[in-house]
Amino acid sequence: MARARDYDIVIGTLPTGPLNAITDVEGVRVGHTTLISGSGPRVPGEGPVRTGVTVVIPRSEPWNRPLFAAPHRLNGNGELTGQHWVAESGQLTSYIGLTNTHSVGVVRDALIAHEKSVRGDEFFFSLPVVGETCDGILNDLNGFHVRPEHVEAAIADASSGPVQEGAVGGGTGMIAHGYKGGIGTSSRVVGDYTVGVLVQANHGARERLMIDGVPVGRLLPPPPTPTLMPGQPPEGTGSIIVLVATDAPLIPTQCARLAQRAALGIARTGGAGENGSGDIAFCFSTGNDIAGDFAAEPGPDVAQVNMLANRLIDGLFYATVEATEEAIINAMFAAQTMEGPDGFVVTALPRDETAELVKRHRALAS
Repeated sequence: MARARDYDIVIGTLPTGPLNAITDVEGVRVGHTTLISGSGPRVPGEGPVRTGVTVVIPRSEPWNRPLFAAPHRLNGNGELTGQHWVAESGQLTSYIGLTNTHSVGVVRDALIAHEKSVRGDEFFFSLPVVGETCDGILNDLNGFHVRPEHVEAAIADASSGPVQEGAVGGGTGMIAHGYKGGIGTSSRVVGDYTVGVLVQANHGARERLMIDGVPVGRLLPPPPTPTLMPGQPPEGTGSIIVLVATDAPLIPTQCARLAQRAALGIARTGGAGENGSGDIAFCFSTGNDIAGDFAAEPGPDVAQVNMLANRLIDGLFYATVEATEEAIINAMFAAQTMEGPDGFVVTALPRDETAELVKRHRALAS
């Protein structure tokens, strides 16, 4: 699996965590189920299949130990379930699922079923957070190939170690800036705290692609296979989901501020929140440990909460911007060329040529 730093492309100035991944935030785990099968003509219900599901576990049993959290919408042509209750309560009480646009419902229901398997017969309600981007160019989107057992498999696969990137899990069939996209991750360390980001990148136009300030989208030769097919929406139509995790003790309003800064990382790679794009960020903090109001054993009437002073938050803003930018680039560096229905091919970002362009521009700048 290739990453930007393997090609001497270093984004920003802040240090990364040991894994340069969202799992550098202690307690966070990530698992994927990747579904790839078939080739040839598109036959709805049969394939070809290029899709999957990614599950991010923010901590064990978040329904009993919720996390302060907040969403941010750059452009709303997309879906992130459960966000109304998160915005209202300021708390994340579920695992987070990422998948394709038409599999949001089955992933949401499967997360509830998993929670029931853990909680047993106790009465509860659940509003899981599930985000989507559309993989309908490379995948039989209307075949509904993601099923409950695939969500369970992703949960079982979840690990606190290195995160698979590229065409895996929910990112399997995604396209970013005219090249193959998918899942990417990165992290930054600011003093005592870590910020980790994971993206499902399916957004952006090729000519707008920027890497470390270099307009590589305009400088690289066009891919041999055009990204568009007859009847397909224009470039820039797509979506990106950005998950921001931190162990800094943030309250919900501060989480909202970090989520908002993820939009700057999207912009630094050339994304603009286009009309046809669902660009949504979501931030959660593991820095407090409180009992949920609807937990099996509710906590005290008055919870003791830690909050980072706002005068110290700028470093976390910078960390979020840098990690979001690098996570997008890592998704593209990791992804391989993929053929979808009807022989349609989306090429991988040419890594060597891209690295050479960045190197050349650095030399000119110095």
